[in-house]
Amino acid sequence: MSKDDHYAYRSPVTGEVFRPHEDLRFQGLPTFLRTPLAQTLEDLDIALVGVPFDGGLTARPGARHGPREIRNQSSMMRSVHHVSRIDPYSICRIADVGDVRVESLFSLDDAIVEIETFYRALHAGGVVPLSIGGDHSITYPILKALADERPVGLVHIDAHTDTWDAFQGSKFHHGAPFRRAVEDGLVDPKRAIQIGIRGAQNFTEGWDFSAAHGMRVVFIEEFARLGVDAVIDEARRVVGDGPVYVSFDVDALDPAYAPGTGTPEVGGLTTLEAQSLIRGLRGLDLVGGDVVEVSPPFDPSGNTALVGATLMYEILCPLAEAVAKDRV
Repeated sequence: MSKDDHYAYRSPVTGEVFRPHEDLRFQGLPTFLRTPLAQTLEDLDIALVGVPFDGGLTARPGARHGPREIRNQSSMMRSVHHVSRIDPYSICRIADVGDVRVESLFSLDDAIVEIETFYRALHAGGVVPLSIGGDHSITYPILKALADERPVGLVHIDAHTDTWDAFQGSKFHHGAPFRRAVEDGLVDPKRAIQIGIRGAQNFTEGWDFSAAHGMRVVFIEEFARLGVDAVIDEARRVVGDGPVYVSFDVDALDPAYAPGTGTPEVGGLTTLEAQSLIRGLRGLDLVGGDVVEVSPPFDPSGNTALVGATLMYEILCPLAEAVAKDRV
């Protein structure tokens, strides 16, 4: 299958051939980044996945609607990155594989298993996932599928460490995925960095867990003092040369840029700082990534979903480069 064939479709009515990346952006069915909707994992390098689940939220609901709105806003994305000049679609076969179908909407424990099962099928097929949530609880089952053979490093950009323990009777909520991942040996805490952390808490358990296990926590005050370039250098030092997963919670951004999220914290990153951080990961051995916590009900302008789609594209560029290098 040629690249042109992969990114083209034929109208069943007129027989015309269309290439969505070159077509008018308001036409056609919305898919992530205007990629084809895959019918099979055959000949696929990177899967764009929606996880419309927010059963792990502890505050404002709505992230279950994130994938659908980000698909819509991602029609604004184009192909060639203006800084790196990476065209991910020219070096990897990339498609939207649809959504994880969570049947156990009212059982967080069972939903975690269903999400993990979906990603195990992707991993078994040799396909690298880039996912859109959904709340941050989805990252734990994704890591269970991707990292059960060996722990991965982690670049985690967020307002919160998400290393808290059980809350309201569940240990799988959106404030706990990285605690569970470290406990299960899925993430190497010595190769994990958490960037943008801020906001008062009622107890210090999450911060304490990260520190006690050797995770590098960059609070927003240190980020502001060091600057983006120095934090990129620190991230690269921490994760080293091994496999790395990237997880971006949009509440890492100041709510002036991303108000549509479940747990907004003022004093966060700008969108340019976030983009620069992701661009600084180029050359790492990236094995997957996600963008989570976009909540359209709290996003009346649609800007948070646009930010989410843009961050998805930003992650896709270095991810595609890493996957293409690994395929050689």
